[in-house]
Amino acid sequence: MIKNIEVLPDKAALVQRSLALVLERLQDAIAERGMASIALSGGSTPKPLYEAMAEQDLPWDKLHIFWGDERYVPADHPDSNEGMARTAWLNKVPIPAANIHPMPTYESDPAIAADQHEQELQQVFQVQTGEFPTLDVILLGMGDDGHTASLFPHTEALQVRDRLVTVGNKDGQPRLTFTAPFINQARCVIFLVAGASKRPALTQIFAPEADSTSYPSRLIQPQGELWWLLDQAAAEEVV
Repeated sequence: MIKNIEVLPDKAALVQRSLALVLERLQDAIAERGMASIALSGGSTPKPLYEAMAEQDLPWDKLHIFWGDERYVPADHPDSNEGMARTAWLNKVPIPAANIHPMPTYESDPAIAADQHEQELQQVFQVQTGEFPTLDVILLGMGDDGHTASLFPHTEALQVRDRLVTVGNKDGQPRLTFTAPFINQARCVIFLVAGASKRPALTQIFAPEADSTSYPSRLIQPQGELWWLLDQAAAEEVV
């Protein structure tokens, strides 16, 4: 793993740096393998990044879009990560509908939906059950509690090692989420973290020793590159 920590002056600079990094990694993937894959995160921090991506001139037919986690709500719900990304970016570019792979949230049982999405991932990347595909870029945020994707502290999802997708739990509300081992298979993982409220968790995540079940972002140790892009408010007293 190659770990990089960069501190940017403010959120706008963080967005510009993440845009440059994402574009470079996606273009490299297309040049090397003829396609590129990216998993998106939700929340307010990456939205300006998605809006900036909508202004780019990319070979959209060679890009496949996934999500690292999703709230168990319809795509048109205000809390939907898919809905936010479509509004900010995907609806504005000529990307083929078949290249967009949202997590299904219409089954009555989230576990069935997790199985369905795992099968879709296996088909897209042509891997067998038990194999972990390699995404080119996975974007992640981090909550004040140190969670990432929908891997929340002291939840069962943290222990899942043999699956690509599992059911997360946030205060009794189900989520769908990539598992930590699947995230760690990626070529490039990029955390976007902004705001002073993130400092206590970052202190634990960057500490030499700490409890990963209490601060799940510590579980993210990809085989490829790991980038922590922090704004000054988040990084102060931490880095």
